Amino acid sequence: MNLYRKKITTSSLIRWAGLPAMVAGILYVVVGMFHQPNIVSSVTTTQWAIVHAIATAMCFFFLLGITGIYARQAENAGWLGLAGFLLLSLWAVITVTFTLVEVTILPLLATEAPTLAEGFLGIFNSSADKTDFRVLANLWTLTGPLYILGGLLLGIATFRAGILPRWAAVLLAIGTVLAPIAALLPPEHEPKVAVPVGVALAWLGYALWSERKRS
Repeated sequence: MNLYRKKITTSSLIRWAGLPAMVAGILYVVVGMFHQPNIVSSVTTTQWAIVHAIATAMCFFFLLGITGIYARQAENAGWLGLAGFLLLSLWAVITVTFTLVEVTILPLLATEAPTLAEGFLGIFNSSADKTDFRVLANLWTLTGPLYILGGLLLGIATFRAGILPRWAAVLLAIGTVLAPIAALLPPEHEPKVAVPVGVALAWLGYALWSERKRS
């Protein structure tokens, strides 16, 4: 029997990592567009559950996609690219931990212990200093520098490597650096600052996925 066996190579795995990168970028935009304010009344809504389930999935796709993007250009990206990749990966790991709590535990807290739920939400509103969630608030605060510095370094390294689209790399670097602007916007618009990064990630993922197989 003549069986066709498709050879799995490192280059093909890296290429297919473009798909989760594209999905992560799209989901990132969706989360940014539909994320509700971090208040107790939002937590028990269907929209909250859907958006945070999507955010959780986005983090997993992000980790797969960003790994492929870095691996594709690892030799050319140097230590700058490695540092950016590791920082963004750590950001995604911490973020998915919080989103899992937001989609599974927080709705129960909002119903049974709304004061506790409000204290947890204070992590995201910078008002958790007087609650029992101070340690988690400090951990969440760490995600800001990880996100900004990781995106900036990987964006610069991708631009310098010249393997993936340079304008997507510029968008990634600028989009992450602009993240602090979110604090100046009304709460309902803060997550929208993430949209440029989502577009950059989908762009880089498409470029990776659409590459022809290397010999």
